[in-house]
Amino acid sequence: MTTIEWVLLTKDAVKAGDLVSADAGGMPIYRVIAIENGRAWLQCEGRPALQTAPLDRFYWRAAAAH
Repeated sequence: MTTIEWVLLTKDAVKAGDLVSADAGGMPIYRVIAIENGRAWLQCEGRPALQTAPLDRFYWRAAAAH
């Protein structure tokens, strides 16, 4: 099992491809597909449908994803 290191983020630091979460090591973990107008298009593992959420909902980014 791979351990993910989390870093505190700012909304300007998020980009497509990043893994984000509301809680470091918490669930769910989302992959950012795109960012538009302060919202992130997200995909959660095991769920094929994309969803959107405001960037300020997420506080952590996987360090390896940057």
